[in-house]
Amino acid sequence: MTSSVYAADLFSYSRRPSREVMVGDLGFGGSHPIRVQSMITSDTMDTEACVQQTLRLVEVGCEMVRITAPTVKDAANLRNIREELNRLSCHVPLVADIHFKPEAALEAAKWVEKVRINPGNFADSKKFASRDYTDAEYAAEIDRIRERFTPLVKLCQERGVAMRIGTNHGSLSDRIMNRFGDSPLGMVESALEFARIARDLGYHRFVFSMKASNPKVMITAYRLLVARLNAEGPDWNYPIHLGVTEAGDGEDGRIKSAIGIGSLLSDGIGDTIRVSLTEDSQHEIPVARALIAPFANRLSEVSPVSGVEPAWDLYDYARRTSERIEFAGISEPVTLGGSELVRVVVPRHVDEAVAHKRTGLGDYQPELVLEDLPLVEVDPLSQEEMDAVNAVSEARLVTVRDGTALSPIAAFRLLASRIDARHPILLKDTLAPTGGGEFIDHLLGSATVLGSLLCDGIGDTVLLRSEEAPGQSLRLAYNILQAAGVRIFKTDYVACPSCGRTLFNLQETTARIKASTAHLKGVRIAIMGCIVNGPGEMADADFGYVGGAPGKVNLYVGKRAVKFNIPEDEALDRLVDLIKEHGRWIESVHS
Repeated sequence: MTSSVYAADLFSYSRRPSREVMVGDLGFGGSHPIRVQSMITSDTMDTEACVQQTLRLVEVGCEMVRITAPTVKDAANLRNIREELNRLSCHVPLVADIHFKPEAALEAAKWVEKVRINPGNFADSKKFASRDYTDAEYAAEIDRIRERFTPLVKLCQERGVAMRIGTNHGSLSDRIMNRFGDSPLGMVESALEFARIARDLGYHRFVFSMKASNPKVMITAYRLLVARLNAEGPDWNYPIHLGVTEAGDGEDGRIKSAIGIGSLLSDGIGDTIRVSLTEDSQHEIPVARALIAPFANRLSEVSPVSGVEPAWDLYDYARRTSERIEFAGISEPVTLGGSELVRVVVPRHVDEAVAHKRTGLGDYQPELVLEDLPLVEVDPLSQEEMDAVNAVSEARLVTVRDGTALSPIAAFRLLASRIDARHPILLKDTLAPTGGGEFIDHLLGSATVLGSLLCDGIGDTVLLRSEEAPGQSLRLAYNILQAAGVRIFKTDYVACPSCGRTLFNLQETTARIKASTAHLKGVRIAIMGCIVNGPGEMADADFGYVGGAPGKVNLYVGKRAVKFNIPEDEALDRLVDLIKEHGRWIESVHS
């Protein structure tokens, strides 16, 4: 069972109180600031490369560095990496990333300040097998996990080593999948099984994470986790690590990360973050720092309302059910509300600025002009204004008035909770457009606000005003809709960040695949450097390109491998052939 809400107040900000967990000399949770971390991509056996990449990360502000340890041999070399960093007076905490080998975790825990284990594959092999477990059989499985996990817990306890119990949506065990499904609830239960074992042994130096490539799944999993921790009791107040795994690269990766991480930070959840981009690791740090900047000195707010229940499901996405209203669009009539597409509204000056190049905008088209809409602007704090709109007989397009004394997320949540569901809502990324500033800040801020609300099921059309450049504002609005999963208008990619497990050059491979497939509107392609999260994260993908062995690639349809050990130089052509076989290929107009 979960408590009714995952946050103290859904309409005002307060950071979730958590216990302090020390990783080396670095504190997490408690009164500590939100920490930034990343992961190096070098082969763990290459000591010099690992040291140099770690130093570069620290130089740009990374506070904790993760290194993969896929084998005992790799884990043993963490000693050399730690010693060389110490010799260079770099004492950044190191985290060993463990997946399939408990023995590697035991070796790594001798040399690093933290060990990350993934409950889905730490003590389980994944066969995607269907099986009904009796309660006795399930309990026996937990006993087996306890036997495998206990030695690591005891060693970490003895050495003062911290741990991350990090569930990934892409690697839930068969046991969890059969009982809870491929679901956020399954992710939470997977982590809690391991946490209970740790607590039974008196070990509390751990943090949780619930990572997924789909922001909706990721957001729901973290909400469920915090609600469950609240329900378990006040001493379950462990810190939370946030991340969207396989976010991708460029604007898309940054937008997807902002939606997932930014929305949870806005709810006060999160004590450390990692932005996972398919780029050089040091590029992740400025993005992470920009995401946490608005919360660095943000104080807890006094709730502006009392007794207001959320009008959206906190743990099961469903779009708000409003009535359909037709408007005169820029090029054709546009219907808003109900199950219609979430549309893009622009101020008149933006439409006029791009009118001469509309044919070159492709799918990034302005659809409605703000000044032409019969829009009702309200302050959701005013019950009188809410009553006036609800009293009208016909559905109206409603938005929050600029200058309302609430954050945009809180304001639109309050509006959705107080106004009749029949009224469609126009979302704004800001209630105080000021102009100026950097594009990356506009991107992250707009994605956080609009993406969070869209993932709550709120919003029938969006208005983006933080970015003044007309073309960039249009592209940003559409990319937010795509990343939030509410409007698919281009190829969607799930691409993991590089790490020491990667079996091919992810950045170059991703670029080649995009160059050949970017015209396939609505097709979702997963690009995975290894098998760790491959099949699970590809459950929502149409096709997958996964490193199977050095120089070899496996191709998937959904989460089912269909082509094996393809030479890397042939794999892209074979992927295109596979897409054609399944009737999803169209020729590019530019080919």
